[in-house]
Formats: sequence, C-alpha cells, structure tokens
Amino acid sequence: MDAGDTKMNVLFRAITYLVVACQLASCQPASQPTGTAITNVTVIDAVNGVRTNHTVVYDGDEIVSVSLGGAPVDVAEAIDGSGKYLIPGLWDFHVHLSYDERFTDDMPALFLSYGVTSVRDTGGLMHKMLPIVEKMRAADAVAPRVWFAGPLLDGNFVVYDGESRPEIGVRNATPDEARATIRELKDQGVDFIKIYEMVSPAVFEAMVETAQEFDLPVDSHVPLSMRAETAGPPVDSIEHLRNIELDCASNAPELHETRLELLKNADGVPGVELRSSLHDLQRLPAIAAYDEARCNRVMDGLTSTIQVPTLRLTALNLAPPFAKPDWNEALSRVRDDVREDWVTLAADASANPVDEYTEFGEWTRFLIGRMHQRGVPIGAGTDTPIYLAIPGYSLHAELEQLVASGLSPLETLRAATVRPAEFFGIEDDIGTVDPGKRADLVLLDANPLSNITNTRRISGVISKGRFYAPVELAAELGNMSE
Repeated sequence: MDAGDTKMNVLFRAITYLVVACQLASCQPASQPTGTAITNVTVIDAVNGVRTNHTVVYDGDEIVSVSLGGAPVDVAEAIDGSGKYLIPGLWDFHVHLSYDERFTDDMPALFLSYGVTSVRDTGGLMHKMLPIVEKMRAADAVAPRVWFAGPLLDGNFVVYDGESRPEIGVRNATPDEARATIRELKDQGVDFIKIYEMVSPAVFEAMVETAQEFDLPVDSHVPLSMRAETAGPPVDSIEHLRNIELDCASNAPELHETRLELLKNADGVPGVELRSSLHDLQRLPAIAAYDEARCNRVMDGLTSTIQVPTLRLTALNLAPPFAKPDWNEALSRVRDDVREDWVTLAADASANPVDEYTEFGEWTRFLIGRMHQRGVPIGAGTDTPIYLAIPGYSLHAELEQLVASGLSPLETLRAATVRPAEFFGIEDDIGTVDPGKRADLVLLDANPLSNITNTRRISGVISKGRFYAPVELAAELGNMSE
C-alpha cells in the first residue's frame, strides 16, 4: 500500500467516526426543561414597586428571571398568574417556637399556610431550640427558613424563669457571665442574641461588645435600668416599644431615678413581679407626660435600629383577633386542647377589657406613626404563640395594625420582607422578587396595595423553590387533634 492509499484510509475512518458520532448524538434524548414560570402576574415588592404583566421564573431555590410580558418560556411547569399578585415570602420577625410545646410540631406548616416563609425566633433554651431548628432546616422539611437567638439573656433577676412563666430566659448577673454566655451561644450556632429587660447597664454593654466581636446582630428590649436614648442606638432591633414611653416623658429623669431605686429589689421579689410592678407604676404616667420635643430626640437616635412593635399584642384591644370574621376558621387549624383554652381566654378578654392595655395600645399606634415619619425602620413581628397569636395568622393582624398606625400597604410589606433581611445583612438573598434571590414567594388572589387584608387571600406559597397549594399545607398539619 502506498502513501496515498494510507492517507485515504485515514480520511475514510475519520469521516466514518464523525458520521457515527453524529448519529449517536441525534439518538440522545433532548435535555428536559426545568423550573417553574408564573406568567402574566402583577409583581409587587417594597423595592421595585409594582410591575404588571410579568413572568417570574424560579428553578430550585432561586429566582432566575423576572421579565415583562407573557412570552412562552422553556420550563417544566407554568402557572397562570393572570389576575393575581406575586409578593416576596413574608417574615414573622418575632416568634417563640418552643414557648408552648403544643404548637411546636405544627408551627412550620401553619406559618407556610399563611405565606410566612421566614421566621426569627427571639427566645428559647438551647436544648429545646437546637432539635427544632435542625428539623426545620432539614432538606425535605416543609418549614419556613429559621434564624434563632437561643435564650433571653436576662440579668440578676430572670423574668421567664420557669416558675410563673415558661423557662426561656437565663441569668447574667455580671459582665463576665454575659461574655461567657454569648461565647457559648456563638459556638452552638445562634444567628443573633436577644437581650432582655432585667440586665444592668454594665451587663448590657458587655453583651453588645461581645456580640459585635462575633458579628452577631443584637435584638433587645430596652432594659428597665436604662433609657431608650442610651440602649437603642447600639443594638439592631428593639421589641414591643416597651420602656420607650419613659424616655418620651417630660419628667423622664425623675421617673428613671425612681425606677433605679426600685430595681435594687431589697425584698428579692421575683423578676416577673418586679418587671410588672414597674410597668404598672410608670407606664401610664409616662404616657400622660408625653413631651414631643424630647421624644423626637429619642426617635432621631433610633434611625438605625429596627422597631418591632408587635402591635397585634400591644394594641390587641383595638383590633381583637376573636372579633374578626375568619377567627373561628383560623382557630380550627390548631389543636383541640389549645382551641378549648383559647375560646375561654378570648371570651374573658372580650368581657373584661383592661383599660390600661387600650391606652397603651393607642399610644403604641401613635408612636409607630411618629417613628415612621421620622425615618425609624419598622419590622413586623407578632410574639406568636403568646396570647391568642395563631402562628401565621397573627402576622396578617400585625400588618393591618401597621397600616392603622400610618404606614402605607407597600411600606408595611417592607416591614415584613426587606427589614428582616436588613437585620441579618442578607438583602442580596431575600426580600424582593429579583433574579438571584431565594425562591420564597406568595401568590395572592387580590391586590395587597388596595387593601392590606388581601395578604390573607393566598392562592399559593413558594417556599425554598417548592410550590404549595393551600390545601397541601392544610394536609401537612397532620394529626393535630390527636
């Protein structure tokens, strides 16, 4: 065979290989489309505003595109969003997953059934919290995303000590104890810390410094030993507006001196009684002595501290849940023993409203409106399941209270989406409907900007990239009545 024949054979074999390869390639099945598209939907979030006639595509736990129009897209599934409204998944920014163990197992599905796809647990003992968090964070869990603080970090006297109240607090009598506690909590994996009301100024300062050393966000009550203008600016969020009324009073220095004297607690009164007695003694007199100029100065120092007023609790008398037309349906979702207890509790609250709570509720609504006007950030949390707070359901009551306080519906959505993300520094991951964000979304049947109560009209919930119809989540509640 000469050289020419050899070259021809090589060329022939190469062509044969190419033909066979092409034939084999054509026999391979085409790649299957993935992802889900929600088409022709009105998209609403607190950063981008309103975007009509859009298509949102998510694939796994990521939003991959948000585009104008309803052009066909190559996805595994399409959901017709015509006439519907798509918002980011909601947060309940103040929950207690271990407070009432009758709720613990059902809380995750309850939250999701009301569009709550993220929660921040603000107080629970670690031996109870760690198994709960592990279960909720499991790959196949039907549960919101969860961030947790571990126990309430209290002072020498503990309010939630397991005696008259559930045990969710721990004692920190000295700065060294406080530092050691936070180091241990950091090692155990907490996402932030929660400072409670009975700490001393020295312990408070040690807690804030140690948390900042470990890059842990700080949530706090205003300690009874301190004033809001001092305790507010160093922390990242404050709960319930409690004790801020003292700093807004014209006689704030005198009220505070009286409080410091009583906090010496020479008689060793239990923490819960001591705290309650100080609130009862000074709350309404402080509100009566409201000084606008002084309060403005206090608020102007809080523009970097998210306020979580839990109005559904503090202003409950102004909009009691048991007076709402959907209360009985919501109550039917909880366990029989809880339902029986709460029917009795609601009847008593209806028959015997406490005037002090009404007055404080009116003041907290007023103060939230003023804070919002002066640029203080507001977050939406409920303290569920404390005092008639059905998990998930209570978040919508909170949104209604925020609107009643002066926030617009869009600003209220910010309180339940963007503000919590800002607390944890995860705005790039969650809180708006944008490409690259996590796939936590709520599909509504009506416009929440027309009426904030429309956040209750849920057509579907997307949590971590999985779509749930309301009926599916109801089934997930399982055997609650057993």
